[in-house]
Amino acid sequence: MKLFQQLLVAGAAASMIAPFAAQATDVNLEDMNSYSNSSKSAGFTNNYLNIQPGDWAHQSIKDLAKSRGCDINVSDKTITRFEAASIVNSCLGDVAEVTNVERSLIDEFSSELALLRGRIDGVEARMNEFEAGTFSDTTTLDGKAVFALSAVDGADEIGKTEATTLAYVYQMNLNTSFTGDDNLYVRLKAGDGWTNLSNKPATYHNEAKGTSSALKVDKIWYTFPIGDKVTATVGPLIENYYMLAATPSVYKPKLLKAFRFGGHGIAFGASTSVGLGLKYVGDSGFATSITVNSKNGEDSSGFLTAEDQNKVNLMGAYTGDNFHLSATYTTQQKGYTGGYPYFSTANAKQSGIDTDGWALRAWWRPDETGTAVPSVSVGFDTVSYDTTATDKYKEGEGYSVGLNWSDIFQADDTIGIAFGQPIKGSDRADGVKDVDPFLWEAYYSFRPNDSIEITPGIFGGTDAYQDSGDDIFGAVLSTIFRF
Repeated sequence: MKLFQQLLVAGAAASMIAPFAAQATDVNLEDMNSYSNSSKSAGFTNNYLNIQPGDWAHQSIKDLAKSRGCDINVSDKTITRFEAASIVNSCLGDVAEVTNVERSLIDEFSSELALLRGRIDGVEARMNEFEAGTFSDTTTLDGKAVFALSAVDGADEIGKTEATTLAYVYQMNLNTSFTGDDNLYVRLKAGDGWTNLSNKPATYHNEAKGTSSALKVDKIWYTFPIGDKVTATVGPLIENYYMLAATPSVYKPKLLKAFRFGGHGIAFGASTSVGLGLKYVGDSGFATSITVNSKNGEDSSGFLTAEDQNKVNLMGAYTGDNFHLSATYTTQQKGYTGGYPYFSTANAKQSGIDTDGWALRAWWRPDETGTAVPSVSVGFDTVSYDTTATDKYKEGEGYSVGLNWSDIFQADDTIGIAFGQPIKGSDRADGVKDVDPFLWEAYYSFRPNDSIEITPGIFGGTDAYQDSGDDIFGAVLSTIFRF
């Protein structure tokens, strides 16, 4: 099986690069940038459409252009994934052998290379490395395996275990284009061993997935363009944040999922379900999106019925080269799935209650990495519960701050520090107050090579779940193998 996968990747790389050789010098980066900005690349496993200075891919592409003598001036600023793919194509189009770093670049941008191939007239697909019928010439495969060794002091106070455990996740991502402009995304995933890293929000790990080792379809959706600036997405298994108009945070959480998206709170709380969305991305940096998710859209209760649990998000955003501002309004029928599980106290998860809220997000990053100046991502959430019950909260709020330093000790390393208050309930008629929760994480992530990432880290919190005894401290050593 391992040999087959290696041959599969090698064949895919060769078939993507070789057909472009004759036309490599005709690729126009401005055209590729316009194509990317029209959101035709939405739906891929990398939810961030731009390659930032300091990212391993950005520096590797600059090194590639220099080492291969390509007549291309790679910008020191942000480049799009399609710009990156066109550079890889131009520099490696007629190369017989590639280095490990170049192979990693081919794998990273395999989806964009496949679509780029589909858009160049007169190019014939070269899939001779595959046995007939194995894969479509526009289907790409990538994935990862995750190991996480951990222990959490205080986990027994929140119903988990303090024992040292080793958890795993295995994930495969399939992307298929039928027209060159669309994408069908399918994610297969299996995992087990996350018992002490599965409490929401106190210990839930960013990679946690429990399937009792069964490989299952974890995500599936279809994305297609409507004109040049509007993208539509529909699928039976999707989370709302895959359809957002813009990325609400640049902080990279390596430990707690609670710190994703500037706080995985009221608007971006995850729940895979039937969903659809539209987003508009303008040329000036303004973008907007509307997403609808339904927990009962796949059963007898029906989609958007009176019995349905659903969530509607409306985002307005402005994103510049190194900053972002956005506001997302959310309205949730019947509390959706008991609220926003990754960044709120247990008391604030008021199931069955209609809820409205706002998620305000902002981030800023420096022009250069490798300095003492970090990127900064902040979030603030407010909640309003539609209830008159004396034993229910009427309001709630929470905040999050995330800091990242990149390329500090070596290329592609990352230091991360995040802290915040999960959403807590307030304004209860009987006078009962929620706990005053606080969470934090700190980690160092580095790459011994282009395909392996190792992250040691610690995390903790006070009053982190539902009472004043819920104080925790945890340590995790995770390793990600990407293929």
